[in-house]
Amino acid sequence: MNKKIAAAVSSAALVLGASSANAGIIIPAGEWTIDINGNVNAYATIQDYDDVAGTVVTGGLAGTADATGEDSNQSVNTGLLPAWLGFTGTTRQNDLDVSFTISMQPNVSDNGTTGDGGTPLFRQAFLTFGDKSWGTVKMGKDLGIFGGNAILNDMTLLGVGGNYGNSGAATTFGGIGTGYIYPAWKGQVSYTTPNFNGFSATVGITNPNQVYDNGGSNATTSLGGLTNYQDRFGVEGQVQYAFDAGKVWLSGASYKAKNSAGNEYDAEAADLGVALNFGNLGVVGYIYSGDGAGTTAWGILGATAAGVTRDSDGGYAQVTYVIPSGTKLGVAYGVSNLDMASGEVAAGNNVLDQNSRWTVGAYHPLTKHLNLVAEYNSMNSEAHGGNENESQALSLGAILFF
Repeated sequence: MNKKIAAAVSSAALVLGASSANAGIIIPAGEWTIDINGNVNAYATIQDYDDVAGTVVTGGLAGTADATGEDSNQSVNTGLLPAWLGFTGTTRQNDLDVSFTISMQPNVSDNGTTGDGGTPLFRQAFLTFGDKSWGTVKMGKDLGIFGGNAILNDMTLLGVGGNYGNSGAATTFGGIGTGYIYPAWKGQVSYTTPNFNGFSATVGITNPNQVYDNGGSNATTSLGGLTNYQDRFGVEGQVQYAFDAGKVWLSGASYKAKNSAGNEYDAEAADLGVALNFGNLGVVGYIYSGDGAGTTAWGILGATAAGVTRDSDGGYAQVTYVIPSGTKLGVAYGVSNLDMASGEVAAGNNVLDQNSRWTVGAYHPLTKHLNLVAEYNSMNSEAHGGNENESQALSLGAILFF
């Protein structure tokens, strides 16, 4: 892979969850080394929606016409990565490597009347301590373990991907919900082993965030119909083998929930992924499967109001190639499927059956830290009862890492 593109991807990985690697603006400060890092990105996007009035797909991600029937839209917004400002401090004390990371994510645009309505995100606040001889402990808020590698290897991390019509939001969706479940930003206590000739493992407990389902088997209600209260820690883990040509990983997650109707159920999922690089050619393959885990974000549409779980699965395939100019060209296809629960029927069922996405992108390193981006995304959402929505978008923009 071109070194400039590789540096940009490494920076993206840093701001999305690395703990102590230094890649930004380095400042010695007594016993500490402070790394100031982040990115600013913005994209102009033109969207077109192909839907029919009344074709509701509960949980669908393809854009739909607005209340006036307008079937196109334009926006200036961030992509999958929000604008980011992060601070990481590292030191060595009492034979321990110690670090902290705190970050904030301001909006670059919002659709309020005055343009001042955007609320900054605060996605990271964690500490780590450990030693290469016995491993590392992390405590605080950071990217989830399950699904983390799926988003970090998604080429739309440098672009837009799905949910491009969400003008004024902090981020778009990239491949979230069309190939993988969002790992989210979770309070966690985790342990990562030392690197054993490329092998490593991470296991942790996570804050049992509330999640939502649609409230019924053939419901037309919104995703916020029921709240799922989780009465124990989530458990997430991953094993990974990294080698010269790439890496292979396997991860899983387990949660327990009780919805506001009083019904309990378990939510579990596992995934398998591989990312390989052969010179200028890059290939990523990823699959996942869950029961009660839902789709798009953890737990969404994962069970009916009666607590009967739905199976879900999906994955994505991605191929990129860096041409002599340094531009990385890529194509990706991702799909997320959601089965009906036992006892559900297709007739009149507006609950999601499948979200899918095609992405074609070009990512050009104008400088060492600045990348120009062009993406075309096509999305399709289908309900079990036959409703279907489609949308397309063209995005042009830039992302600057520091």
